[in-house]
Amino acid sequence: MFIQTNPEGNTYYNLLDIAFDTCDTFIFVIRKDMDSNDSIFNIIDMLKESLIEMKEESKWPGTKLLEDTAYVYYYKADDNAKKIIKDISNSLYEWVQPNFPEDLSFIKDEKNWLINMAHEKQAYIITEDLDLVTKIKSIKDLDVVL
Repeated sequence: MFIQTNPEGNTYYNLLDIAFDTCDTFIFVIRKDMDSNDSIFNIIDMLKESLIEMKEESKWPGTKLLEDTAYVYYYKADDNAKKIIKDISNSLYEWVQPNFPEDLSFIKDEKNWLINMAHEKQAYIITEDLDLVTKIKSIKDLDVVL
């Protein structure tokens, strides 16, 4: 399912509800080759209770770096994290440096589920669950194509 427009406001919050209910993990990235400001480190600090691990990697859902690495943060998709994410952000494509970590994405059972490439304003969902497809398509103002 390709997301055609930036989910914002209630559309974004409803999409987050489904992502957090469906997935067990979410990630975001801090690129070493891009500027960061204090808000990024505040976000990491707020989410520390949900942190699983941080890895230095050259790829993550939707992105592969050719010559560099970035810090990929893996988090539990729990209620604490959901509240924080909803409180600090208002849209899916807001997840870009320097104000936010890059590319908030979700993982279900170690498989990519919601892949977000915020700089490119591209996102998609990978699922074969027809009930979830129906639920996602019913989100008001979410423009998706199969």
